[in-house]
Amino acid sequence: MMIKPVSFGYAAILVSAMAVACSPPAEKPSADGMPAMSARAPITVEEVNAAQQDWCDALLSISKAHTEGADYASIAVSVLETNYNYPVGRVLFKPTLTFGNQTFRLDKEGAAAYFIGGNPSFPNDDGFALKGWTGCAFDNGASNDGVLIDGDFAFTMGNVMLTNATGDVTTVDKFWAFKRDDAGKLRIIVHKSSLSNAVPAGME
Repeated sequence: MMIKPVSFGYAAILVSAMAVACSPPAEKPSADGMPAMSARAPITVEEVNAAQQDWCDALLSISKAHTEGADYASIAVSVLETNYNYPVGRVLFKPTLTFGNQTFRLDKEGAAAYFIGGNPSFPNDDGFALKGWTGCAFDNGASNDGVLIDGDFAFTMGNVMLTNATGDVTTVDKFWAFKRDDAGKLRIIVHKSSLSNAVPAGME
């Protein structure tokens, strides 16, 4: 009896094709060229607090540069690029001391004008970050009860206390929303602030 040789060429090609089809898709790069995070770590309260502290430190760095005659405008632009969502998406920005048709700032130009002034399109802005702030602290409601984390988003509600060169403290009510970007960084997507109506000390 003659035994016919069997060719495995076609079978091998078929198996290889099936293996490729069943392989997980290659990880696509993010908008900034970094590999997208396939399994994001959950946002922690510590991360949220660190992002708020970064904002405080950034505000003080702008104020300090202005006081020392350094290039505070470049620092402010860097803060907007680093701490806020402007490089990758939109930001809803309602700062403390605004009114009328310029209450809400929906682009980076309006945000920069609020922090450092000097923009004729926003004539009422004299530069909130240029007021000689020497201290900045925050709290989230009561302790961390004012932090809400949901997936890639985190929200905070509480106060920011700003100290000027003479030691006077201004307290503002602050609401922040953060989103984790493709590189894992928390970026501000909503910034809403108003003067606090807290009861003065001694009148509780």
